[in-house]
Amino acid sequence: MSEAMLSLEAITKAYNKGKPGEVTVLRGASLRVAKGEVVALVAPSGAGKSTLLHIAGLLDAADSGEMRLDGTDLSGLSDRARTEVRRRDIGFIYQFHHLLPEFTALENIVLPQLANGVPRAKAGARAMELLDQVGVAHRASHRPAALSGGEQQRVAFCRALANGPRLLLADEPTGNLDPATSDQVFGTLMALVRETGLAALIATHNMELAARMDRVVRLEAGQVVL
Repeated sequence: MSEAMLSLEAITKAYNKGKPGEVTVLRGASLRVAKGEVVALVAPSGAGKSTLLHIAGLLDAADSGEMRLDGTDLSGLSDRARTEVRRRDIGFIYQFHHLLPEFTALENIVLPQLANGVPRAKAGARAMELLDQVGVAHRASHRPAALSGGEQQRVAFCRALANGPRLLLADEPTGNLDPATSDQVFGTLMALVRETGLAALIATHNMELAARMDRVVRLEAGQVVL
């Protein structure tokens, strides 16, 4: 296996810590995702998949353990530094597209690039290139409400990849789609990941989709089982 892009070591996380009703979600979870590897994360609802993804994406902090991105320890970063890493190096895809309704498909992909300091013309060209790759360039001027579910999620994929992240995290990315659309959209996602060579950790309940990834890991009793 090539060098790890994402490395989580002995991650623990509890909510309501030290209070009545404390819930321990992660109990020493460890996981590595190599550069260019697509890993499926499978677990029942409530098992902690989203918590693990949020920690990996620097949206939440572990109680203990270590996280490294391409060998760099990110465990003790300030909030500002965590935001910079998320913006620059990590792409997120969720079950619901979360596109901004008042902006067009193109603008939804341009905006995160502008926030990252990319000139508007360059950001627009990048957005059109991505939309073309996923087959919805002809819908660039449409707002999310005018797009089908599959089109909305393809635009969300483009937005996640707009800044050229090194790590992609996806939480049930086709969960809101019918089976036929889910299969098509997932194929699009896999093609994008393969073309860019980034590392991807994808949480899913769909075992057929999981089987199309490089490796499947399970979250059981707060630990990652390989």
